[in-house]
Amino acid sequence: MAAGLLLTTVFVITFAKVRWTVSDADVNISDIAASLFVVAFLATRVEQGDTRLPRASLVLGGFFAALALVYLIGFFNIDAADGRDQFFRGFVKFIIHFAFLTTAVAHLARRSEAFYWKTLGWFIGGMTANALYGVHQLGLIETSGRNLDQIVLSAIGSYQRGGINIFGAVEGANVYRTNALTGDPNHLAIMLMIPLLVILPLYLRLERGHQLRAPLALLLAFLAFVELTTLSRSGLLGLAAGLLVLAFPYRHRLLSTRLLAPVAALLVAVGAIVGQRTSFFETVLRSRATVGGSSSRVHLEIYELLPPVLDQHPFFGLGLNTFSTFFEFVTGRTNFGPHSYYISLLTETGIIGTAVFGAFIVYLFLRLGVLRDIGRALSAAGDGLAARVSPLAWGMTAALAGTLVANAFYLTLQFHYIFVFAMLIVAAPIVFSRSRSPKPDFSS
Repeated sequence: MAAGLLLTTVFVITFAKVRWTVSDADVNISDIAASLFVVAFLATRVEQGDTRLPRASLVLGGFFAALALVYLIGFFNIDAADGRDQFFRGFVKFIIHFAFLTTAVAHLARRSEAFYWKTLGWFIGGMTANALYGVHQLGLIETSGRNLDQIVLSAIGSYQRGGINIFGAVEGANVYRTNALTGDPNHLAIMLMIPLLVILPLYLRLERGHQLRAPLALLLAFLAFVELTTLSRSGLLGLAAGLLVLAFPYRHRLLSTRLLAPVAALLVAVGAIVGQRTSFFETVLRSRATVGGSSSRVHLEIYELLPPVLDQHPFFGLGLNTFSTFFEFVTGRTNFGPHSYYISLLTETGIIGTAVFGAFIVYLFLRLGVLRDIGRALSAAGDGLAARVSPLAWGMTAALAGTLVANAFYLTLQFHYIFVFAMLIVAAPIVFSRSRSPKPDFSS
Protein backbone atom coordinates (compact mmCIF):
# COMPACT_ATOMS: atom_id res chain seq x y z
CA MET A 1 0.00 0.00 0.00
CA ALA A 2 2.79 2.44 0.91
CA ALA A 3 4.40 1.99 -2.52
CA GLY A 4 1.16 2.79 -4.32
CA LEU A 5 0.57 5.87 -2.19
CA LEU A 6 4.12 7.05 -2.86
CA LEU A 7 3.62 6.78 -6.62
CA THR A 8 0.25 8.50 -6.37
CA THR A 9 1.77 11.37 -4.39
CA VAL A 10 4.61 12.03 -6.81
CA PHE A 11 2.19 11.91 -9.76
CA VAL A 12 -0.27 14.50 -8.40
CA ILE A 13 2.34 16.65 -6.67
CA THR A 14 1.99 19.59 -9.08
CA PHE A 15 -1.82 19.54 -9.26
CA ALA A 16 -2.23 22.65 -7.10
CA LYS A 17 -5.75 23.45 -8.34
CA VAL A 18 -7.08 20.08 -7.26
CA ARG A 19 -8.00 21.16 -3.75
CA TRP A 20 -11.00 21.52 -1.49
CA THR A 21 -11.86 24.09 1.17
CA VAL A 22 -12.25 22.58 4.63
CA SER A 23 -12.83 24.92 7.60
CA ASP A 24 -11.51 27.93 5.65
CA ALA A 25 -8.33 26.04 4.72
CA ASP A 26 -7.31 24.63 1.34
CA VAL A 27 -6.65 20.88 1.37
CA ASN A 28 -4.70 19.82 -1.70
CA ILE A 29 -4.84 16.36 -3.24
CA SER A 30 -1.06 16.04 -2.87
CA ASP A 31 -1.31 16.78 0.87
CA ILE A 32 -3.93 14.05 1.24
CA ALA A 33 -1.85 11.51 -0.70
CA ALA A 34 1.36 12.40 1.16
CA SER A 35 -0.32 12.16 4.55
CA LEU A 36 -1.77 8.76 3.70
CA PHE A 37 1.67 7.57 2.59
CA VAL A 38 3.27 8.67 5.87
CA VAL A 39 0.56 6.88 7.86
CA ALA A 40 0.92 3.72 5.76
CA PHE A 41 4.72 3.78 6.07
CA LEU A 42 4.63 4.17 9.86
CA ALA A 43 1.91 1.54 10.25
CA THR A 44 3.95 -0.97 8.24
CA ARG A 45 7.08 -0.29 10.28
CA VAL A 46 5.19 -0.61 13.59
CA GLU A 47 3.58 -3.84 12.45
CA GLN A 48 6.98 -5.25 11.51
CA GLY A 49 8.70 -3.88 14.61
CA ASP A 50 11.27 -2.26 12.33
CA THR A 51 12.75 1.05 13.52
CA ARG A 52 15.81 1.13 11.27
CA LEU A 53 16.34 4.23 9.15
CA PRO A 54 19.08 5.14 6.69
CA ARG A 55 21.46 7.83 7.86
CA ALA A 56 20.08 10.18 5.21
CA SER A 57 16.62 10.04 6.84
CA LEU A 58 18.17 10.84 10.22
CA VAL A 59 19.94 13.85 8.69
CA LEU A 60 16.66 14.97 7.15
CA GLY A 61 15.03 14.51 10.54
CA GLY A 62 17.66 16.86 11.96
CA PHE A 63 16.79 19.52 9.37
CA PHE A 64 13.11 18.90 10.13
CA ALA A 65 13.67 19.57 13.83
CA ALA A 66 15.92 22.59 13.24
CA LEU A 67 13.49 24.30 10.88
CA ALA A 68 10.52 23.51 13.14
CA LEU A 69 12.37 25.11 16.07
CA VAL A 70 13.11 28.24 14.02
CA TYR A 71 9.49 28.50 12.94
CA LEU A 72 8.16 28.04 16.49
CA ILE A 73 10.49 30.72 17.86
CA GLY A 74 9.43 33.05 15.04
CA PHE A 75 5.80 32.46 16.00
CA PHE A 76 6.30 34.68 19.05
CA ASN A 77 7.11 37.61 16.76
CA ILE A 78 3.56 37.51 15.33
CA ASP A 79 1.25 40.07 16.91
CA ALA A 80 -1.90 39.73 14.77
CA ALA A 81 -4.59 37.04 14.74
CA ASP A 82 -4.51 36.81 10.93
CA GLY A 83 -0.76 36.27 11.10
CA ARG A 84 -1.18 33.42 13.60
CA ASP A 85 -3.77 31.78 11.35
CA GLN A 86 -1.40 32.02 8.39
CA PHE A 87 1.42 30.61 10.50
CA PHE A 88 -0.51 27.49 11.52
CA ARG A 89 -1.57 26.85 7.92
CA GLY A 90 2.01 27.11 6.74
CA PHE A 91 3.31 25.03 9.65
CA VAL A 92 0.89 22.18 8.97
CA LYS A 93 1.99 22.16 5.31
CA PHE A 94 5.64 22.12 6.42
CA ILE A 95 5.05 19.12 8.70
CA ILE A 96 3.30 17.17 5.93
CA HIS A 97 6.01 17.96 3.38
CA PHE A 98 9.02 17.19 5.55
CA ALA A 99 7.44 14.10 7.11
CA PHE A 100 6.83 12.83 3.59
CA LEU A 101 10.42 13.60 2.55
CA THR A 102 11.95 11.81 5.56
CA THR A 103 9.79 8.69 5.33
CA ALA A 104 9.84 8.48 1.52
CA VAL A 105 13.65 8.41 1.51
CA ALA A 106 13.54 5.58 4.05
CA HIS A 107 11.05 3.73 1.85
CA LEU A 108 13.13 4.14 -1.33
CA ALA A 109 16.23 3.01 0.56
CA ARG A 110 14.63 -0.44 0.89
CA ARG A 111 13.44 -0.68 -2.68
CA SER A 112 15.15 -1.72 -5.91
CA GLU A 113 16.75 0.42 -8.61
CA ALA A 114 13.77 -0.44 -10.82
CA PHE A 115 11.38 1.06 -8.26
CA TYR A 116 13.50 4.22 -8.07
CA TRP A 117 13.26 4.65 -11.86
CA LYS A 118 9.53 3.93 -11.64
CA THR A 119 9.13 6.66 -9.01
CA LEU A 120 11.07 9.13 -11.15
CA GLY A 121 8.91 8.14 -14.12
CA TRP A 122 5.69 8.78 -12.20
CA PHE A 123 7.01 12.16 -11.07
CA ILE A 124 7.82 13.18 -14.65
CA GLY A 125 4.60 11.55 -15.85
CA GLY A 126 2.57 13.72 -13.48
CA MET A 127 4.23 16.87 -14.77
CA THR A 128 3.66 15.71 -18.35
CA ALA A 129 -0.02 15.13 -17.60
CA ASN A 130 -0.18 18.62 -16.12
CA ALA A 131 1.44 20.02 -19.27
CA LEU A 132 -1.05 18.11 -21.47
CA TYR A 133 -3.88 19.60 -19.45
CA GLY A 134 -2.34 23.03 -20.04
CA VAL A 135 -2.25 22.55 -23.82
CA HIS A 136 -5.89 21.46 -23.83
CA GLN A 137 -6.69 24.40 -21.56
CA LEU A 138 -5.06 26.80 -24.01
CA GLY A 139 -6.63 25.20 -27.09
CA LEU A 140 -10.12 25.20 -25.60
CA ILE A 141 -10.05 28.86 -24.55
CA GLU A 142 -8.64 29.90 -27.93
CA THR A 143 -11.17 27.99 -30.02
CA SER A 144 -14.37 28.25 -27.99
CA GLY A 145 -13.69 30.53 -25.04
CA ARG A 146 -14.55 27.74 -22.59
CA ASN A 147 -12.89 27.43 -19.18
CA LEU A 148 -11.42 23.93 -18.83
CA ASP A 149 -10.87 24.38 -15.09
CA GLN A 150 -14.54 25.09 -14.56
CA ILE A 151 -15.53 22.07 -16.65
CA VAL A 152 -13.14 19.57 -15.05
CA LEU A 153 -12.68 20.81 -11.50
CA SER A 154 -16.35 21.63 -10.91
CA ALA A 155 -17.14 17.97 -11.55
CA ILE A 156 -15.07 16.97 -8.50
CA GLY A 157 -16.07 19.95 -6.35
CA SER A 158 -12.62 21.50 -6.62
CA TYR A 159 -13.23 24.54 -8.81
CA GLN A 160 -12.71 27.72 -6.78
CA ARG A 161 -11.97 30.57 -9.16
CA GLY A 162 -10.12 31.66 -12.25
CA GLY A 163 -8.83 29.53 -15.08
CA ILE A 164 -6.08 30.17 -17.59
CA ASN A 165 -4.01 33.29 -16.96
CA ILE A 166 -4.69 36.35 -19.16
CA PHE A 167 -1.56 38.44 -19.69
CA GLY A 168 -3.27 41.23 -21.62
CA ALA A 169 -4.62 41.91 -25.07
CA VAL A 170 -3.10 42.58 -28.48
CA GLU A 171 -5.17 43.80 -31.41
CA GLY A 172 -8.34 43.03 -29.46
CA ALA A 173 -7.30 39.42 -28.79
CA ASN A 174 -6.43 38.11 -25.33
CA VAL A 175 -2.89 36.91 -24.63
CA TYR A 176 -3.12 33.69 -22.61
CA ARG A 177 -0.39 32.17 -20.46
CA THR A 178 -0.66 28.46 -19.75
CA ASN A 179 -0.89 27.62 -16.06
CA ALA A 180 -2.48 24.14 -16.34
CA LEU A 181 -3.23 22.73 -12.87
CA THR A 182 -0.74 24.99 -11.11
CA GLY A 183 -1.69 28.30 -9.59
CA ASP A 184 0.43 30.48 -11.84
CA PRO A 185 2.11 30.24 -15.28
CA ASN A 186 5.46 31.06 -13.66
CA HIS A 187 5.00 28.16 -11.27
CA LEU A 188 4.36 25.80 -14.18
CA ALA A 189 7.40 27.09 -16.05
CA ILE A 190 9.74 26.61 -13.08
CA MET A 191 8.32 23.17 -12.33
CA LEU A 192 8.82 22.01 -15.93
CA MET A 193 12.53 22.78 -15.68
CA ILE A 194 12.99 19.61 -13.64
CA PRO A 195 11.77 17.09 -16.26
CA LEU A 196 13.45 19.06 -19.05
CA LEU A 197 16.84 19.17 -17.37
CA VAL A 198 16.70 15.66 -15.91
CA ILE A 199 15.54 13.98 -19.12
CA LEU A 200 17.96 15.82 -21.44
CA PRO A 201 21.26 14.22 -20.28
CA LEU A 202 19.60 10.80 -19.94
CA TYR A 203 18.36 11.14 -23.51
CA LEU A 204 21.78 12.20 -24.77
CA ARG A 205 23.42 9.09 -23.27
CA LEU A 206 20.94 6.53 -24.62
CA GLU A 207 22.48 3.86 -26.80
CA ARG A 208 21.91 3.95 -30.56
CA GLY A 209 18.67 2.18 -31.38
CA HIS A 210 17.32 2.38 -27.82
CA GLN A 211 13.51 2.19 -27.78
CA LEU A 212 13.19 5.33 -25.63
CA ARG A 213 15.15 7.64 -27.93
CA ALA A 214 12.21 8.78 -30.07
CA PRO A 215 9.69 9.07 -27.19
CA LEU A 216 12.10 11.11 -25.07
CA ALA A 217 12.96 13.40 -28.00
CA LEU A 218 9.25 14.10 -28.53
CA LEU A 219 8.71 14.57 -24.79
CA LEU A 220 11.54 17.10 -24.58
CA ALA A 221 10.12 19.05 -27.52
CA PHE A 222 6.62 18.98 -26.03
CA LEU A 223 7.68 20.11 -22.56
CA ALA A 224 9.82 22.88 -24.06
CA PHE A 225 6.82 24.01 -26.09
CA VAL A 226 4.63 24.19 -22.99
CA GLU A 227 7.43 26.06 -21.23
CA LEU A 228 7.25 28.71 -23.96
CA THR A 229 3.46 29.01 -23.69
CA THR A 230 3.83 30.14 -20.08
CA LEU A 231 5.66 33.31 -21.27
CA SER A 232 7.63 33.08 -18.02
CA ARG A 233 10.89 35.00 -17.85
CA SER A 234 11.71 33.44 -14.48
CA GLY A 235 11.26 29.98 -15.95
CA LEU A 236 13.47 30.71 -18.96
CA LEU A 237 16.11 32.28 -16.71
CA GLY A 238 16.23 29.17 -14.55
CA LEU A 239 16.25 26.89 -17.59
CA ALA A 240 19.17 28.84 -19.07
CA ALA A 241 21.09 28.47 -15.79
CA GLY A 242 20.44 24.73 -15.77
CA LEU A 243 21.52 24.34 -19.39
CA LEU A 244 24.71 26.22 -18.55
CA VAL A 245 25.45 23.62 -15.87
CA LEU A 246 24.87 20.80 -18.38
CA ALA A 247 27.07 22.53 -20.96
CA PHE A 248 30.19 21.57 -18.98
CA PRO A 249 29.85 17.75 -18.99
CA TYR A 250 27.92 17.60 -22.28
CA ARG A 251 29.56 20.35 -24.34
CA HIS A 252 30.70 17.82 -26.95
CA ARG A 253 27.07 16.79 -27.53
CA LEU A 254 25.54 20.27 -27.88
CA LEU A 255 25.63 20.20 -31.68
CA SER A 256 24.91 16.50 -32.04
CA THR A 257 22.15 15.28 -34.31
CA ARG A 258 20.50 13.72 -31.31
CA LEU A 259 20.05 17.10 -29.61
CA LEU A 260 19.11 18.92 -32.78
CA ALA A 261 16.20 16.52 -33.41
CA PRO A 262 13.96 17.71 -30.51
CA VAL A 263 15.08 21.30 -31.11
CA ALA A 264 14.01 21.05 -34.76
CA ALA A 265 10.65 19.56 -33.74
CA LEU A 266 10.12 22.45 -31.32
CA LEU A 267 11.04 25.07 -33.92
CA VAL A 268 8.67 23.55 -36.47
CA ALA A 269 5.77 23.61 -34.00
CA VAL A 270 6.50 27.16 -32.86
CA GLY A 271 7.06 28.38 -36.41
CA ALA A 272 3.75 26.93 -37.60
CA ILE A 273 1.86 28.77 -34.85
CA VAL A 274 3.75 32.08 -34.99
CA GLY A 275 3.54 32.19 -38.78
CA GLN A 276 -0.25 32.48 -38.59
CA ARG A 277 -0.21 35.62 -36.40
CA THR A 278 3.23 37.16 -36.78
CA SER A 279 2.44 40.70 -35.65
CA PHE A 280 0.51 39.40 -32.63
CA PHE A 281 3.44 37.31 -31.39
CA GLU A 282 5.97 40.07 -32.15
CA THR A 283 4.05 42.37 -29.83
CA VAL A 284 3.85 39.73 -27.09
CA LEU A 285 7.56 38.92 -27.38
CA ARG A 286 8.50 42.58 -27.26
CA SER A 287 6.44 43.02 -24.12
CA ARG A 288 8.06 40.06 -22.35
CA ALA A 289 11.54 41.15 -23.43
CA THR A 290 11.08 44.57 -21.81
CA VAL A 291 12.61 44.70 -18.32
CA GLY A 292 11.41 48.15 -17.36
CA GLY A 293 7.69 47.42 -17.09
CA SER A 294 5.51 47.40 -13.99
CA SER A 295 5.86 43.64 -13.54
CA SER A 296 9.65 43.88 -13.49
CA ARG A 297 9.53 46.82 -11.07
CA VAL A 298 7.38 44.83 -8.63
CA HIS A 299 9.94 42.01 -8.59
CA LEU A 300 12.80 44.43 -7.95
CA GLU A 301 11.08 46.85 -5.59
CA ILE A 302 10.01 44.02 -3.31
CA TYR A 303 13.64 43.75 -2.20
CA GLU A 304 13.33 47.22 -0.69
CA LEU A 305 10.93 45.81 1.91
CA LEU A 306 13.63 43.58 3.40
CA PRO A 307 15.74 46.03 5.49
CA PRO A 308 12.87 47.21 7.76
CA VAL A 309 12.02 43.60 8.64
CA LEU A 310 15.60 42.66 9.44
CA ASP A 311 15.86 45.73 11.65
CA GLN A 312 12.87 44.52 13.71
CA HIS A 313 13.36 40.73 13.77
CA PRO A 314 16.79 39.93 12.28
CA PHE A 315 17.27 36.39 13.60
CA PHE A 316 13.93 34.59 13.36
CA GLY A 317 11.86 36.88 11.12
CA LEU A 318 8.17 37.76 11.10
CA GLY A 319 6.88 34.21 11.35
CA LEU A 320 6.30 31.45 8.81
CA ASN A 321 3.81 32.25 6.02
CA THR A 322 3.05 35.77 7.32
CA PHE A 323 4.56 37.99 4.61
CA SER A 324 1.23 39.04 3.07
CA THR A 325 -0.27 39.82 6.50
CA PHE A 326 2.64 41.97 7.62
CA PHE A 327 2.97 43.95 4.39
CA GLU A 328 -0.74 44.45 3.79
CA PHE A 329 -0.39 48.05 5.00
CA VAL A 330 2.32 48.63 2.36
CA THR A 331 0.82 46.81 -0.61
CA GLY A 332 -2.88 47.32 0.14
CA ARG A 333 -3.50 43.67 -0.79
CA THR A 334 -4.37 40.77 1.52
CA ASN A 335 -2.78 38.05 -0.61
CA PHE A 336 0.35 39.80 -1.90
CA GLY A 337 3.32 37.44 -2.12
CA PRO A 338 6.99 38.36 -1.88
CA HIS A 339 7.73 37.48 -5.55
CA SER A 340 11.04 35.98 -4.40
CA TYR A 341 11.63 32.92 -2.28
CA TYR A 342 14.70 34.50 -0.73
CA ILE A 343 12.75 37.58 0.35
CA SER A 344 10.12 35.25 1.82
CA LEU A 345 12.81 33.23 3.58
CA LEU A 346 14.57 36.21 5.12
CA THR A 347 11.46 38.12 6.13
CA GLU A 348 9.62 35.13 7.58
CA THR A 349 12.47 33.12 9.15
CA GLY A 350 15.29 35.64 9.55
CA ILE A 351 19.01 35.04 9.33
CA ILE A 352 18.87 31.82 11.37
CA GLY A 353 16.12 30.26 9.28
CA THR A 354 17.90 31.26 6.07
CA ALA A 355 21.13 29.68 7.33
CA VAL A 356 19.36 26.39 8.16
CA PHE A 357 17.65 26.28 4.78
CA GLY A 358 20.96 27.12 3.08
CA ALA A 359 22.56 24.17 4.89
CA PHE A 360 19.74 21.95 3.60
CA ILE A 361 20.42 23.04 0.02
CA VAL A 362 24.15 22.43 0.49
CA TYR A 363 23.30 18.94 1.74
CA LEU A 364 21.32 18.26 -1.44
CA PHE A 365 24.27 19.33 -3.59
CA LEU A 366 26.58 17.11 -1.52
CA ARG A 367 24.28 14.14 -2.13
CA LEU A 368 24.42 14.88 -5.85
CA GLY A 369 28.20 14.96 -5.59
CA VAL A 370 28.11 11.48 -4.05
CA LEU A 371 25.87 10.31 -6.89
CA ARG A 372 28.32 11.67 -9.46
CA ASP A 373 31.13 9.81 -7.67
CA ILE A 374 29.10 6.60 -7.86
CA GLY A 375 28.64 7.19 -11.60
CA ARG A 376 32.39 7.63 -12.08
CA ALA A 377 33.12 4.49 -10.05
CA LEU A 378 30.65 2.48 -12.14
CA SER A 379 32.22 3.82 -15.31
CA ALA A 380 35.72 2.88 -14.13
CA ALA A 381 34.45 -0.63 -13.38
CA GLY A 382 32.98 -0.92 -16.87
CA ASP A 383 29.42 -1.11 -15.53
CA GLY A 384 26.85 0.00 -18.11
CA LEU A 385 24.72 1.51 -15.32
CA ALA A 386 27.13 4.46 -15.37
CA ALA A 387 25.39 5.66 -18.54
CA ARG A 388 22.25 6.14 -16.45
CA VAL A 389 23.60 7.23 -13.06
CA SER A 390 25.99 9.96 -14.25
CA PRO A 391 23.44 11.69 -16.52
CA LEU A 392 20.85 11.45 -13.74
CA ALA A 393 23.25 13.12 -11.30
CA TRP A 394 24.11 15.92 -13.72
CA GLY A 395 20.48 16.42 -14.73
CA MET A 396 19.32 16.76 -11.14
CA THR A 397 22.25 19.08 -10.36
CA ALA A 398 21.26 21.32 -13.27
CA ALA A 399 17.58 21.23 -12.26
CA LEU A 400 18.37 22.17 -8.65
CA ALA A 401 20.66 25.01 -9.75
CA GLY A 402 18.08 26.29 -12.24
CA THR A 403 15.32 26.21 -9.63
CA LEU A 404 17.46 28.21 -7.20
CA VAL A 405 18.11 30.86 -9.86
CA ALA A 406 14.44 31.10 -10.91
CA ASN A 407 13.38 31.57 -7.29
CA ALA A 408 15.18 34.89 -7.10
CA PHE A 409 12.04 36.31 -8.75
CA TYR A 410 9.44 33.69 -7.83
CA LEU A 411 8.86 31.24 -5.03
CA THR A 412 8.38 27.55 -5.73
CA LEU A 413 11.02 26.24 -3.32
CA GLN A 414 8.35 26.03 -0.64
CA PHE A 415 6.00 23.96 -2.80
CA HIS A 416 5.44 20.25 -2.24
CA TYR A 417 7.03 19.17 -5.54
CA ILE A 418 10.41 20.40 -4.27
CA PHE A 419 10.23 17.87 -1.44
CA VAL A 420 9.60 15.09 -3.96
CA PHE A 421 12.59 16.28 -5.96
CA ALA A 422 14.68 16.40 -2.77
CA MET A 423 13.53 12.84 -2.00
CA LEU A 424 14.82 11.64 -5.37
CA ILE A 425 18.13 13.47 -4.83
CA VAL A 426 18.75 12.12 -1.34
CA ALA A 427 17.65 8.55 -2.06
CA ALA A 428 19.58 8.10 -5.32
CA PRO A 429 23.06 7.55 -3.80
CA ILE A 430 21.60 4.95 -1.41
CA VAL A 431 19.83 3.05 -4.17
CA PHE A 432 22.66 3.07 -6.70
CA SER A 433 25.45 2.44 -4.21
CA ARG A 434 24.20 -1.16 -4.10
CA SER A 435 25.63 -1.68 -7.58
CA ARG A 436 29.05 -1.53 -5.93
CA SER A 437 28.07 -3.62 -2.91
CA PRO A 438 26.20 -6.92 -2.70
CA LYS A 439 24.43 -5.79 0.50
CA PRO A 440 21.93 -2.98 0.98
CA ASP A 441 23.63 0.14 2.29
CA PHE A 442 21.65 1.87 5.05
CA SER A 443 24.58 4.01 6.20
CA SER A 444 24.54 6.46 3.29
